[in-house]
Amino acid sequence: MDTASAAGTASATDTASRASAEAPSAVPTAHRDTFARDRLPPREQWPELRFDLPELCYPERLNAAVELLDRTAPDRPAFRTADGDVWTYGQLRTRVDRIAHALTSRLGVVPGNRVLLRGPTTPWLAACWLAVLKAGAIAVTVLAQQRPHELRTMCDIARVGHALCDVRVVDDLVKADVPGLRITPYGGDAPDDLLRLPVPEEPYAPVDTAADDVALIAFTSGTTGRPKGCMHFHRDLLAIADTFSRHILRPRPDDVFAGSPPLGFTFGLGGLVVFPLRAGASALLLEQAGPRQLLPAIAEHRVSVLFTAPTAYRAMLDELDAYDTASLRRCVSAGENLPEATWRVWHERTGLRIVNGIGATELLHIFISAADDRIRPGTTGLPVPGWHARVQDADGVPVPDGEPGLLAVRGPVGCRYLADPRQREYVRGGWNITGDTYVREPDGYFRYVARADDMIISAGYNIAGPEVEDALLRHPDVVETAVVGRPDEVRGQVVVAYAVLREGARRDPEALRAFLTSELAPYKCPREFVFLDALPRTATGKLQRFRLRADADPVPVRGDHE
Repeated sequence: MDTASAAGTASATDTASRASAEAPSAVPTAHRDTFARDRLPPREQWPELRFDLPELCYPERLNAAVELLDRTAPDRPAFRTADGDVWTYGQLRTRVDRIAHALTSRLGVVPGNRVLLRGPTTPWLAACWLAVLKAGAIAVTVLAQQRPHELRTMCDIARVGHALCDVRVVDDLVKADVPGLRITPYGGDAPDDLLRLPVPEEPYAPVDTAADDVALIAFTSGTTGRPKGCMHFHRDLLAIADTFSRHILRPRPDDVFAGSPPLGFTFGLGGLVVFPLRAGASALLLEQAGPRQLLPAIAEHRVSVLFTAPTAYRAMLDELDAYDTASLRRCVSAGENLPEATWRVWHERTGLRIVNGIGATELLHIFISAADDRIRPGTTGLPVPGWHARVQDADGVPVPDGEPGLLAVRGPVGCRYLADPRQREYVRGGWNITGDTYVREPDGYFRYVARADDMIISAGYNIAGPEVEDALLRHPDVVETAVVGRPDEVRGQVVVAYAVLREGARRDPEALRAFLTSELAPYKCPREFVFLDALPRTATGKLQRFRLRADADPVPVRGDHE
């Protein structure tokens, strides 16, 4: 049942690379501060790492920032902004070098130190991230929307001692009152601003990091408990570009990438920094990147590769005809399941096939997807070249095709939590267990069923919430929806649908129930409908189903008159 996306026998180089990745590293670390390396999980708790493609055989020493910055002609565009500013690769390298000098010669950062990065999505935030890597430190990029208690928790887990923060969002970081944290703002007028510190003018000599030195710590959302820090190596950043981007996106040097996910979200870090730079392309970095900002930006800046969530694609449909989107050639969706209805309407209106994908913070980016003629609406796709996937039961035994089970994945990147006992839950038997329920079809396509805890069992029937959501979204008045199970003494659970309607639509649960009866088997239809102005989401746009489940006794809205 194990599906490999690369055919043939691994070469001797592949085998050597795989062995070196799984045996205790004999390559000396460049980190003087070994906090992160000392808190990697024991090797026996790692997933099996696979390096089945020649492009995944990296040298023992590499610095990801050098790989991303120094392979492209200096006069080519690297980053663009909404106001028309363009940074070339040469300008980007100069600015990254200045920041790296400031980190080491002025701020006292040494290789292995953790550096928090906080700010809206701008070229300066991306330059700070690259400079941290070039200086051999570890980037901890967080969201500009995160609040003081969240920031303090992450700083405590990662033992962060330095922070580079956009001056416009520095207040909450100060309020976090993290012991020993040195905060350096950027983008302001103060003499101690990062961009005003006197530094050497010569190019910065990058730290000679090992390929398996930790480059970044990405935190999960922590919506159901204490956040988990996911540690990723320098080689991991290249691996996601050399698998998903190279084989699915197939980027071109003249591509312009853009999207809504922030750089504190690994979906955005890959799509807006790693992938375009690895390909010698450019990225439009937008501080405001909601559906209403994306369409005019696509038209004005001739965006060709777009990264956003299913909700945004659906929202953009209402204003699609007002903008020229002919420059688009790749539309990528991830973060949550892409409803087939949204895929089909987008395709009918634009002629573009949305590239669906599933990724995870633990695995850094997308590992199941498909593009062009290989896309099958209603499925996530096939394992990305370089990745393997299967569907198994709770005991780790593969289940037959067509039967639901837990998605298990392995490839060149794997889960390595920062000193967290939940490592044993995520990695089992050498596989990363993502927490998703999937079905593998006989021809190898993977179809999403639900999050493992989203399956609703009512009166003995298994009901997948996303299936009901997909049907509800086909109703012309429904903009967003979430379907969860509520405990019930008689049935075990009953299906409850939360819905956001288009402006001016009448809140009529019976109309929705009648519509769903024509779309689904009766036992799948919700017993209750709750109308909301907006669904609860994280700062990255991920639906917070746990908040809906925790709503002990919400009063269902029966109609506009109530």
